Amino acid sequence: MDRITLPDGEWRHRPGLDRLAEVLGARDDRARLVGGAVRDTLLRLPVHDIDIATRHAPEQVLALLKAAGIRAVPTGLAHGTITAVLESGPVEVTTLRRDVATDGRHATVAFTDAWEEDAARRDFTMNALYADPASGTIFDYFDGLADLDARRVRFIGDPYRRIAEDHLRILRFFRFLARFGDAPDPEGLAACVARANDLMALSRERIADELLKLLVARDAVRVVSLMIEHGIFRPVLPEITAAGVARLERCADSEAAAEISPDPIRRLAALLPDDPKLAEGIATRLKLSKAHRNRLTCAVVPDLMGSPYRAAYLLGRQGAIDRMLVHVAEPMDAVIAARHLSHWEVPRLPLTGGALIARGLSRGPDVARTLRRVEDRWIDEGFPDAARVSEIADAEVAQALRS
Repeated sequence: MDRITLPDGEWRHRPGLDRLAEVLGARDDRARLVGGAVRDTLLRLPVHDIDIATRHAPEQVLALLKAAGIRAVPTGLAHGTITAVLESGPVEVTTLRRDVATDGRHATVAFTDAWEEDAARRDFTMNALYADPASGTIFDYFDGLADLDARRVRFIGDPYRRIAEDHLRILRFFRFLARFGDAPDPEGLAACVARANDLMALSRERIADELLKLLVARDAVRVVSLMIEHGIFRPVLPEITAAGVARLERCADSEAAAEISPDPIRRLAALLPDDPKLAEGIATRLKLSKAHRNRLTCAVVPDLMGSPYRAAYLLGRQGAIDRMLVHVAEPMDAVIAARHLSHWEVPRLPLTGGALIARGLSRGPDVARTLRRVEDRWIDEGFPDAARVSEIADAEVAQALRS
């Protein structure tokens, strides 16, 4: 077989990376690039995170980096992970490991110096590819290159065992399928379907993290539909049903047409029923941030507020765009509205309560009521300038004084 090497990429020339590899002994096969950086480079995708696997024990890594003057942060020392902080950004360095015990949520590991043992504990074949930092030579122990070429997400070894080790791999299987895959590996799919109830043992934060990543993946609509068809969501998110798939597809298509980045909270809203209380319950269950919880509960409401600009003024620009893309039935209308709003600066009412008092109103609730009426007319008239607002204010104050 011809030797396969890692294509060149801008990330491979990051300042300090060659020196880090040298310090860790890559020339003597003590360190290799691994995981996402290797996979994504082979797929000609952008690389964001760099991981290095090493035969050195964690204490040796710390000592080597200290001696070389490279800042080291023990981010996951119990599992052998140390972050090397380079001038060009962080690089995670992890000692080769093998699993000693797992319970579906956590793993107890032992360190090893065998590359294949480290590869065997990883989830999918495409994530168990290593590369020599200098030559780019690829090391493939489980036919990951063939799977990558076929766009096949395949568990390493027995899928049931891999899932038993970490139940989150069920969701990761579908996320990777949505990002990289074509047809699902039948054995992997069957195992995920059979063990879907294992998801109930996971923390809701881990479920939310995987779900939100999945929803913005390249082929999210097809894969979410597949997950619903096979009952994957039922144990933890039974509210996600086939009824939401068409709206998710419309939302995703509208985002692309409007040249707006895919958004996981908006796409989750598209999947859910039009029920803010239900959405708030789901957000709480998934332990989303307060900002995401508020946004989700707002996005599921189908009230379009009369016009996109009125919605943007009352809900904020993002809230209005969410509702347009989720609830407007005609895709082109949603796209046009979203494009306009994405460049529209939400105005501020050029009037204060003090200006109404200066016109003769007494301090108190009359000021607030009159200010609201002025604001309503200003919105209805399409946010006219200060001169027109002054005319509206004169008329509303006169009416208030007569009343």
